[in-house]
Amino acid sequence: MMQILGQDALISMLSHIIFIIITWYAIQSVNFDEWFRKMKVFEARILIIFITIAIGTTVSRFFLEFLSWSQQLIYLF
Repeated sequence: MMQILGQDALISMLSHIIFIIITWYAIQSVNFDEWFRKMKVFEARILIIFITIAIGTTVSRFFLEFLSWSQQLIYLF
């Protein structure tokens, strides 16, 4: 039982990290320079990091929930 919880935690952590990295690469293609002031580069980078974490985590949660739902389908029949 505890080993299953550990495996779920490991899969969740890896999923979050992978989707955050994918989101980071995808968000690099967007030109944010026009949206921010010239003297606020540090603040802009922090905001982009937070946006990346938020999007990556949301996509990862969707993926993990979808995986969980697909495993629970066996109880339907």
